[in-house]
Order: sequence, then structure tokens, then C-alpha cells
Amino acid sequence: MTNPELRAQSFAIAWRYLDQSGLLTGEHEDSARFILNRIDRMMLRGERRRLLLSNAAIDAYRLRPMLVSESA
Repeated sequence: MTNPELRAQSFAIAWRYLDQSGLLTGEHEDSARFILNRIDRMMLRGERRRLLLSNAAIDAYRLRPMLVSESA
């Protein structure tokens, strides 16, 4: 699997889960950028396991509202 395929599949898994669970908030473009950023950073460190990439992006996204509300 190529890096673009891995990135796209990991994103699709994370997006589908967050969308179906009702956890996507705010602008979809911002949410997509956040998820892809997390996946990209892990891939740059050498991670290639699709489910680990998608699950880490999901976890980071789920924590995002808590981090924003704590700093406000």
C-alpha cells in the first residue's frame, strides 16, 4: 500500500467513525484538517498500521474539545 492510500484509508476510517457516532463538531474542513494532521504526523514518524493511525486520530479528535474548554 502506498502512503497516499494508507493516508486516505486511515482518514476514511476515522471520519466514518466520528461522523456515525455524532462526534464531528464545527466546520467539517477544520475537522478534516485536524484528523489528517494527526495521521500525517504519525506517518512522518514511520507508523504504517492503518488502524493505529485512524484510532489515534479519533482519540485526538475526541480530546480536542476538552483541551479547548480547559484552556478557555
